[in-house]
Amino acid sequence: MKITILDDYLDTIRHLPCFRKLHGHEVTIWNDHTQDVEALSERLADTEALVLFRERTEIRRALLARLPNLKLISQRGVYPHVDVDACTEHGVLLCSHLPPDQPSYAAAELTFGLILAAARRIPQQIMSAREGAWQTAIGNTLRGKRLGIYSYGRIGALVAGYGRAFGMRVVAFGGEASRARAVADGYAAGISREEFFATCDFISLHIRLKPETRGIVTSADLATMQSTATLINTSRAGLIETGALVHALERGRPGFAAVDVYDVEPVKPADEPLLSLPNALCTPHIGFATEEELDMQFGDIFDQVTAYGNGAPIHVINPGAQARC
Repeated sequence: MKITILDDYLDTIRHLPCFRKLHGHEVTIWNDHTQDVEALSERLADTEALVLFRERTEIRRALLARLPNLKLISQRGVYPHVDVDACTEHGVLLCSHLPPDQPSYAAAELTFGLILAAARRIPQQIMSAREGAWQTAIGNTLRGKRLGIYSYGRIGALVAGYGRAFGMRVVAFGGEASRARAVADGYAAGISREEFFATCDFISLHIRLKPETRGIVTSADLATMQSTATLINTSRAGLIETGALVHALERGRPGFAAVDVYDVEPVKPADEPLLSLPNALCTPHIGFATEEELDMQFGDIFDQVTAYGNGAPIHVINPGAQARC
């Protein structure tokens, strides 16, 4: 089978143990990114199975119409970047899986790493040492601080546990089921939205991006936060109202933010004002980017490819496409 993998920026996948699962197939890997339909149609002209690297490339109707040989798209997680209806119409199976009991430890660890880095101003202190300025700021201790988790799902629960280990006072907010799970695990639940945003020293977002959650964190929410508080977002940029975080940081409420996700990725400094703000700590969407995490995720993705090749596809999102194959 002719398999193409897109957007492997660091040429990581071919070096993972799971890559052996594609032995015997003709695999092409692209290390750059393009969303240009003409360029993608040329790259994917002979592709039978397309492997997507997270949501880096959108697969829409205009592109699918130009890929007559494509029969399978295999990926992991949510798929707002894929036109499922168009896939079905063109006889392209979309296979994707997100195990309910398998949280991303890598994302949770990065989240808490950003909390520590923000509290102690670690990147700024490293830079000052390199420039010969020695100590340039006084950080804050996490113990006793109020850590808000919005909301308490698989990753949120891990971050809450890390906060508890550091002696933080953890409070969860979100839907009724989310708060109930937090209470069952021994954490407090936010009484109201205003109280949650106004009283937490750190608020970490762990919400799945869907049409109904897009922009769920508003300018009003951010304006309620303390000038000493920090917002952490390792989930999706779209959870925050467009432009609201930059405006809030410029006004000083919250006083700091640590983010790993952006509206347009890869980020170009000229296009992303967060990168130029002194009270924003920005990482290039590395929450999931560890060797162990990638090997686990792409192991699942490649299992979907081999299952399709064996005539028994798994984790099919659009079974209607099979009738058109």
